Amino acid sequence: MSARSFKQPSQDEIERRRLVGINPETVSNVVSTDFPGHYPGEDNSWNLDAFKQKLQVNFHKNDQYDSVFSLVGIDASVANAYRRIMLSEIPTLAIEDVFVYDNTSIIQDEVLCHRLGLIPFTGSREGLRWMQWYKKGPPKDDPAQQHIFQQSGEVIDPNASVPRDNNTIVLELNVTCEWRPEGKELARQGERDPNKLYINSSVYAHQFQFHPQGQQSEYFSGDDAIRPVNPDILIAKLRPGQTIHLQCHCIKGIGADHAKFSPVATASYRLLPSINIKEPILGADAKKFARCFPRGVIALEDDPATGEKKAVVADPMKDTVSRECLRHDEFKDKVQLGRIRDHFIFSVESTGQIDSDEVFLESVRALKIKCERFKRNLNDLMR
Repeated sequence: MSARSFKQPSQDEIERRRLVGINPETVSNVVSTDFPGHYPGEDNSWNLDAFKQKLQVNFHKNDQYDSVFSLVGIDASVANAYRRIMLSEIPTLAIEDVFVYDNTSIIQDEVLCHRLGLIPFTGSREGLRWMQWYKKGPPKDDPAQQHIFQQSGEVIDPNASVPRDNNTIVLELNVTCEWRPEGKELARQGERDPNKLYINSSVYAHQFQFHPQGQQSEYFSGDDAIRPVNPDILIAKLRPGQTIHLQCHCIKGIGADHAKFSPVATASYRLLPSINIKEPILGADAKKFARCFPRGVIALEDDPATGEKKAVVADPMKDTVSRECLRHDEFKDKVQLGRIRDHFIFSVESTGQIDSDEVFLESVRALKIKCERFKRNLNDLMR
């Protein structure tokens, strides 16, 4: 096909393609093309300037551990790549091995170790980047696993399978519950509050002790020392005479290996709702129309022509797309609902190891590295 036969779509057609239709019983215009943004018979050549003009990143909320931002002008495949990378490919620190020396609490060793593994720890970001990967080999006493490992052809660096200062963090927990010596003076007759009767009746995450090994003191010291994100996470409850004494080895890992390494509690996105009022909705109908949406989505303004209140769209981001307005006959032909297919509203809630906005930046870096690796492989194939 010659260049002259290419056509350019109208602006109305471009806007129609951006909209996913929300109908009373169905959803329309959901199918994407094989190549995002490319349509037969049109000039869809790549233009970096046009892409930069469409691409937008707007933060609506940017707290340390909770952020909401809009990512506009990309395809769903790219947005989902960011989401999946945030969930499973950004390294963090978590407990991998627990060596239990003494546990006389009512919690079994296995349950206690599982609880410890899910505690998020934080420390120097520079130190985490300095740390290397710790790779376990197959169990030597399991011939079946040894055979599977040999068939896979995987080779493990001997140094990577040995705990060292550059791949393992050591934490110790040693807590014993005792009666308060002056308990009879502080507690009244029949007192049942364990905090007044006992010492260390509850074991919390802040009671972990970090023991730097080798060069770790250079990277993890002061405010950057390894510590739990939330010091008040309850680990167990004890009574006089009960003890928990254990040592933990923390390693660097990613969420694809285990959920405990995921830096986010949740990372999700949704498409921006679109509410198009095609005909004026006035007076009592305007108030009824506003009640069909969550508070703040629809506002009432004075209509200069009639002097009545008129319904206008104030903030579509607050809409949950319940379709309630389409249940009423008087609104069916006056409003068009949809979602904008290239406007993604991300919600990222960090576990505290990495700030929520930095989690997204790390996902961008990771995707860039993937693209560069793919490009190198393509170049090698073309040689």
